[in-house]
Amino acid sequence: MDLSIPLELRQIQDSVRAFIHRELAPLEQQVDLADDVDSATMRELRQRAVSLGIYGFNLPSELGGGGIGPLGEVLVGEEIGRTTMPLAEVIGRLPQSLVHCDQEQVDWLLKPALRAEKTACIALTEPEAGSDLGGIRTRAVSVDGGWQISGSKQFISNAETSDYILLLAVTDASASLRDRFTVFVIDRTDPGLHFTHRFRKLGWHGYHISSFSLDDCKVGPDRVLGGVGNGFATMMASVNRTRLYIAARCVGAAQELKKLAANYAVTRQTFGQTLGQHEAIQFMLADMDVELEAARLLVLAAAWKLDLGERDARIAASRAKLYATEMAGRAADTTLQIFGGAGFMADLPIERMYRDLRGYRIGEGSSEMQRIQIARHVLAQG
Repeated sequence: MDLSIPLELRQIQDSVRAFIHRELAPLEQQVDLADDVDSATMRELRQRAVSLGIYGFNLPSELGGGGIGPLGEVLVGEEIGRTTMPLAEVIGRLPQSLVHCDQEQVDWLLKPALRAEKTACIALTEPEAGSDLGGIRTRAVSVDGGWQISGSKQFISNAETSDYILLLAVTDASASLRDRFTVFVIDRTDPGLHFTHRFRKLGWHGYHISSFSLDDCKVGPDRVLGGVGNGFATMMASVNRTRLYIAARCVGAAQELKKLAANYAVTRQTFGQTLGQHEAIQFMLADMDVELEAARLLVLAAAWKLDLGERDARIAASRAKLYATEMAGRAADTTLQIFGGAGFMADLPIERMYRDLRGYRIGEGSSEMQRIQIARHVLAQG
């Protein structure tokens, strides 16, 4: 297994790190306190990311994206993990489903998205359907001039602020899961689309998660993305890369926490010694370091397998997602403990990171779902 990093990808990673430090870090506390990001500020920051060539880094180069592949994506993801959830949107990891745009959709959907002129989000989860796609109840019926869609979605990231919603709906209830669904592009202004609730959250302040309903929302045939009946492949083909990207973000966050903890340990004096001279603190830092490196290697190994198209890349991504998200939560807890009362206060970023990292163990497939997938793989191997 070759885990060496090409110079070009290192340079991209360095550019993203510098951009985050220069443009995003100064805004983190303000955004967290306000639980919102000024829309004009987001537009300006996105345009700066476009000018640097890092926006849309995950999409193929032949479509106008960065074309950096799974390895490059996790390196960028590790840097993005150092900032907050809403500000991470500035870098522009666009929905992978956009690769299924036909030629006309490339012009009015993909190209404007890559220029950061338009934004798009994904709507999959429903009140009765999260990881279990079989529970999806949103229906699309063929009518004269297009499709009529009815149903509801919840826990949808950026639904209220995105120009387009890539929505998974049932078009053939009698078909298998792989042939049952179709992805539709819903314009935020389409009649019949109603936003019903914006959720208050433990963390990810400023990153809006909402629910909405569709009441006989009619769209034209040009709004089908990836073909009728191909919704499962259109929406789910990128699930492994997304899980791996989340794992990489957790590695980046844990790296930032380790740096904070180590710096504090060598400056804070207690009982005539620095914290770092106490064996108990040394053990905490050692465990954090080992777990962080283990997570990083799991992420790199999974990226390597995805790059090569290895058969067990799916399980490698699940391993990385499970371990890295759980590891980052432990790193936040350990860092807060090392800082003591100061870490519990909101004046430092540790309190925010503690809150924010908790969500990664749920989104994009919970830890329990990853364990189920891994266990099935182990049992099948015999």
